[in-house]
Amino acid sequence: MNKKINRTKKKGFTLIELLVVLGIIGVLAL
Repeated sequence: MNKKINRTKKKGFTLIELLVVLGIIGVLAL
């Protein structure tokens, strides 16, 4: 399970982080 979580985190974390950053930038832009 740990290996699967680590894999998902490595692959998905970047996408989630980008979405969060874009969301924050969008809110600040408004």
